[in-house]
Amino acid sequence: MSSRETYTREPGDLLWEVPAAGAARFSWEYDEGRARLLALYQKGKDKQWDATTRIDWDLEVDPFDPLGTPDEATALYGTPHWDRMSGRERGTLRQHFASWQFSQFLHGEQGAMVCAARITESVPDLDAKFYSATQAMDEARHAEIYGRFLHEKVQLLYPVNDSLQALLGDTLRDARWDMPYLGMQVLIEGLALAAFGMLRDTTTKPLPHQILAYVMQDEARHVAFGRMALRDYYRQLSDAELREREEFVIEGCYLMRDRLRGLEVLENFGIPRAEALELTEQSEFLHLFRKLLFSRIVPCVKDIGLWGPRLQRAYADLGVLDLGAAELDALMAQDEEIAEQLDARRFAAEEAARTAEVAATVAEGAAADGAGEDGTAGEGHGGGGGAAGRG
Repeated sequence: MSSRETYTREPGDLLWEVPAAGAARFSWEYDEGRARLLALYQKGKDKQWDATTRIDWDLEVDPFDPLGTPDEATALYGTPHWDRMSGRERGTLRQHFASWQFSQFLHGEQGAMVCAARITESVPDLDAKFYSATQAMDEARHAEIYGRFLHEKVQLLYPVNDSLQALLGDTLRDARWDMPYLGMQVLIEGLALAAFGMLRDTTTKPLPHQILAYVMQDEARHVAFGRMALRDYYRQLSDAELREREEFVIEGCYLMRDRLRGLEVLENFGIPRAEALELTEQSEFLHLFRKLLFSRIVPCVKDIGLWGPRLQRAYADLGVLDLGAAELDALMAQDEEIAEQLDARRFAAEEAARTAEVAATVAEGAAADGAGEDGTAGEGHGGGGGAAGRG
């Protein structure tokens, strides 16, 4: 079935073309490169995995409650709109919000795949090209996963959000080789990581929990890659060049904040845009969600050397300036650990089930053999007795 038939509204042209800018760079320097990046490249190779086999796609998902997250997370909760809804209408609303969230994840992952390919093409250092090539494979896998989840389990798609599309376009049109890093690895990936983490830790459904935990394990490496490359490069830039990057970050952060509202969902339920804006502004959960979503971006921006007065004022306006003190490495380590623990639990349970199945099969076989031997012995005994009697 074509994706066009699954979209909640007509997406227009299914092919979006962004004019490429900047040079493709080759490096004839084949030395060992930077140890940190090569170690990350090795990790990227070691951690490749197959979404078809690592994820249990046989797990059932209720399309009308795909995530099992609290209704309080919905902007309509507690409003007269919510009170007037029937149980089925609320289920449809849950389906739409889950579809909207995961559709933006899907579109963002395709953007990340394109940006990783652009980094491979344009970055001047071979060690960075090596790693970004592994990232392109990771992002392809993530797009595959989210696309399959939406098509098979949620059965609904939303077009790309205008703010996400605008930031993707700005990132890809810029001719400077570091901008795909900044736009994708720091802003889009950072925001996505925080959103994934919120859902991973609140969903009560095993399939989305698996998906989010495993995707986040990859994304933790991607953000680390962006930090390494940009931190080294930005030390060499002038104050004027750094301010240009900070302006890009400021604009991108406001775009990402506006992307979080889910206005498209509310409009699909007949709520005028102006009222939808007001409802999302009044949502206490959305305010908390919005702040937590910047928990990965702000410390990363500070770490790579972008922390001028204007940027700090923008973060103060967004209410996230204090997040600059967050321990980003600890968050990334936790993302890796959660995925490893999930694997350990799942495979231990599967091994226990296989062991129990083998033991049951052996027991059944032994019981069948015993029954056969008893029957044979009794038959022989009776026949012998009859012969003796006749004799």
